Amino acid sequence: MAKRRLLNQIVGDLLLPDSSPFAKLLDSYIQSKSLLDIRRLHSRIIKSHFASETFILNRLIDGYGKCGSLEDAQKVFNKIPQRNIFSWNSVITALTKLGFVDEATEIFVSMPEHDQCSWNSIISGFAQQDRFEEALYYFVRMHREDFFLNEYSFGSALSACSGLKDIKIGTQIHALIMKTRFFSNVYMGSALVDMYGKCGNVNCGQRAFNDMSERNRVSWNSLITCYEQNGPASAALDVFLRMLECGIEPDELTLASVVSACASLSAIKEGRQIHARVVKCNKLRNDLVLCNALVDMYAKCSRINEARCVFDRMPVRNVVSETSMVSGYAKATCVITARLMFTKMMEKNIVSWNALIAGYTQNGEDEEALRLFRLLKRDSVCPTHYTFGNLLNACANLADLQLGRQAHTHVLKHGFRFQVGEESIFVGNSLIDMYMKCGSVEDGDLVFKNMMEKDWVSWNAMIVGYAQNGYGNKALELYKNMLASGENPDHVTMIGILCACSHAGLIEEGRHYFSSMSREYGLLPLKDHYTCMVDLLGRAGCLIEAKNLIETMPMKPDAVVWGSLLGACKIHGDITLGEYVAEKLLEIDPGNSGPYVLLSNMYAELGRWGDVGRIRKVMRKQGVIKQPGCSWIEIKGHVSVFMVKDKRHPQRKDIYLALNTLIKHMKRAGYIPDVGDQEKCESELALSYENNFPATAAFG
Repeated sequence: MAKRRLLNQIVGDLLLPDSSPFAKLLDSYIQSKSLLDIRRLHSRIIKSHFASETFILNRLIDGYGKCGSLEDAQKVFNKIPQRNIFSWNSVITALTKLGFVDEATEIFVSMPEHDQCSWNSIISGFAQQDRFEEALYYFVRMHREDFFLNEYSFGSALSACSGLKDIKIGTQIHALIMKTRFFSNVYMGSALVDMYGKCGNVNCGQRAFNDMSERNRVSWNSLITCYEQNGPASAALDVFLRMLECGIEPDELTLASVVSACASLSAIKEGRQIHARVVKCNKLRNDLVLCNALVDMYAKCSRINEARCVFDRMPVRNVVSETSMVSGYAKATCVITARLMFTKMMEKNIVSWNALIAGYTQNGEDEEALRLFRLLKRDSVCPTHYTFGNLLNACANLADLQLGRQAHTHVLKHGFRFQVGEESIFVGNSLIDMYMKCGSVEDGDLVFKNMMEKDWVSWNAMIVGYAQNGYGNKALELYKNMLASGENPDHVTMIGILCACSHAGLIEEGRHYFSSMSREYGLLPLKDHYTCMVDLLGRAGCLIEAKNLIETMPMKPDAVVWGSLLGACKIHGDITLGEYVAEKLLEIDPGNSGPYVLLSNMYAELGRWGDVGRIRKVMRKQGVIKQPGCSWIEIKGHVSVFMVKDKRHPQRKDIYLALNTLIKHMKRAGYIPDVGDQEKCESELALSYENNFPATAAFG
């Protein structure tokens, strides 16, 4: 009604005392985003005696800018006969809001003078376009030229620091804020918490939150997100409960962050409670971001049916929703369903591809992961560091050095030069792991040396790789370099070190490093560390010490640690201890054929054929079946797999013919098969069936 009255006043009397009726009407059109009405009003202004008034023309520039018509805004700006600081600021603001930051910068540079608004507009424009370095450049210039910095200046600068993850400059800006009247401002406090969270510094984020005299929902959301993204995720749930106790009502962003924290913790109970809260609220029930978080949470908690239920009830879905389901099905080992959903996706992004490739590698289908990567390349999808991590993991699992080197070439083609940055470190670590698992220690060492920046994973990959490939002394030398660089060991490091000592036969050093874990680094030995120590002591012949160590473990020994000791008993011919260990193993896993076979072999080596027969009789009575041996060989890119007594290979006649020839040569060289009395009657060909290695050798 008021709008119509103003319009009638303008139409009825063009001899208005001032332009305020135009300005008021313009405000209402800006609020309703009505570009057509603004143009109509502009035509009335042109016919009035305010056609050249700077004030109303500045307002028109602002209106056109806010309604997205940059061309109209620039035309008005160009026709202003007498521009003032507000004219320049209006067009700069219009340009920056529409993303034309370079054009805005040209106008900013040509301005006869600047004010606080000019600087804030240009800083904000660069920050909003993710051009963070330039935003900070103009912020520093603004400060040097003694312009007053307000909450908008600081807010844009902190946003730029968040984007760059530059905590050093962020901390300097924080110090600057503390010298102003904005240090207790709720907007500033929230921006600081957000900046520290995105830079990964939880403690500083918590301190900034504690320093706030007043907090709102944004402040609490910033702190919850800080913990959810950086950990501990449990703290995000604690902050959420405190928020509720303070009477702050959560919104969709709050609940999405809390649900993500539940996903990280696999806290299905708490996640369901949040879901119940969402269902009760009409405003939140169909929120896309929140529903996506719920689907992701259920999928990560291995509740794929509940994830599907939420997914099916979503009125609107996007690529994030579908990718979460693909990832969830893959995690639940339903890779076929994951692939089917992936195929039906109308829109795919690199995250979708990564989810399915990761699903294949996690489920041991590495060849399919490699085929999917080829499809990705065929569809011209640009891979990320995470894609290459999964690709290299598949090559490592296959122990295929040739494929690994091809993957390395793709990595280099996509610009990963291992200079600095989290992504380069991630890919570098994956390359080291792949080369070490493929036995190419030299290539792994070269990648490590070429990395400009390393993290603890880089050191661990090298140490464990050296240890697994028999370079025990090199692993220990690298460990010393790691400590000298200021990097502290973790549980994985110590597994590598103990494994290195075991392979190198360094028993005293192994004892020292094992005891130093808790004494020097506060690392309580885990089951894997005890297993490494048992292996070390077993190889050195300290069998009683190894047995005592197992029996004093703070956790219950499993089949792996007892199996390590049984293997050592066989090597050193300690049948008495071997029988004791075998009993322990059979108590844990009576259906495992391994202890029976090892004990039987020990009896056979001592010529106790009666005990060999007794063991075999017990195995038959218990229904224990020896797992068949398996080996494979790659020839011209094709992998042939052989099982014990395998007769399925199309070239089996030629293979066994060559195998019999090999057996004859072995006998002439003095080879005597180590078999029992009851096996002597078996034919030489049957023996060749039993021994899988010669079959592979004959085929090669």
